[in-house]
Amino acid sequence: MKTEELKYWIGFSRVPGIGRVRLSQLKEHFGNLEDAWKASESKLKQAGLDSRSVNALLLLRQKISLDQEVEKLERYKVKTLTCEDQYYPSRLKEIYDYPPVLYVRGELPAQDIPCLAAVGTRRPTIYGRQVAEEIIADLVRSNLVIVSGLARGIDTVAHRTALDNGGKTIAVFGSGLDIIYPAENAKLALDIVEHGALVSEFPLGTRPKAENFPLRNRIMSGLSLGVLVVEAGEKSGALITAFQALAQNREVFAIPGSILSPASKGTNRLIQEGAKLVCNCADILEELNLGIIAPQQLEIKEFLPANEAESLILKQLTPEPVHIDEICRSSGLPVPEVSSTLAILELKGVARQIGNMNYVLARDKKGGVPRPPCPLSGEGREGK
Repeated sequence: MKTEELKYWIGFSRVPGIGRVRLSQLKEHFGNLEDAWKASESKLKQAGLDSRSVNALLLLRQKISLDQEVEKLERYKVKTLTCEDQYYPSRLKEIYDYPPVLYVRGELPAQDIPCLAAVGTRRPTIYGRQVAEEIIADLVRSNLVIVSGLARGIDTVAHRTALDNGGKTIAVFGSGLDIIYPAENAKLALDIVEHGALVSEFPLGTRPKAENFPLRNRIMSGLSLGVLVVEAGEKSGALITAFQALAQNREVFAIPGSILSPASKGTNRLIQEGAKLVCNCADILEELNLGIIAPQQLEIKEFLPANEAESLILKQLTPEPVHIDEICRSSGLPVPEVSSTLAILELKGVARQIGNMNYVLARDKKGGVPRPPCPLSGEGREGK
């Protein structure tokens, strides 16, 4: 789309109360958005705009320069996609209230690449973090793009895990793309630009307001084939994304958790109400009719311990978290030796610390990636 035409889309995206439906009405009435942007108050009302929207447009026209808006977007390396653009995500256009304009920094995946949204609490438990890392790592190995909201907690784990495993990820903002929220994820946002995209329907300069995030969530689910909820309390914002996914005819997946854990009350209720219970990546791939991970994709050369200390410590590690104090007691090794050996095993990719000096086996002793156990079965569950 030519810049001269595009700038009017950008202008209207800044007008409160004018969304895709009203924008379509204006374009149909005036023939093009330039004439609509420059129309008089009376003509705008004749086109069907209410007084509030008309006043907002007239006020905005006095305050901004569309040419400067375009220059600012170029300065921030932000691309503008309109719903008429061939590169606008086709999956997003399937939902009723898709945004007329998307702002993108980075590169969106090709239209035929499957995406899955991953959401959850901002305060995940060790269990939630571990399961998110395990399942999302397998999903990106199966060439799924992970979509999330750059929030603290599970969102951050989802994006970082996708990147660390060589995958692509999309972060959907509840603000303009020039305002990183939370600020501590600024480095993560830059990494996502290199291996995915930052996306927002909000113009540059838009602050992250509470009412923006439900709007943000509908884009996350709209871009995706389904939504995976890892951990969510009874009033978690992640549940909003799940309910929006259902309204958009998307699949909803949930990780079960302890009935005693506040972080799992929302996810367990989703399962009660029909969400797909997920114990491993294969459960998601099967439901979406996507190919199951080929064994060779997960196969790694068998790990051989380099010394007796590594051998003893490996015997204590499983996919379940174990504290370093317990490893010391069970192995009979002194704390300094256990600590240094665990650090070496982490560097070799065999062990992983998941918080508070708790460690898990990063892959099984023969090189495969361990599946997190299904909390309802009491033991590991093989993918179908």
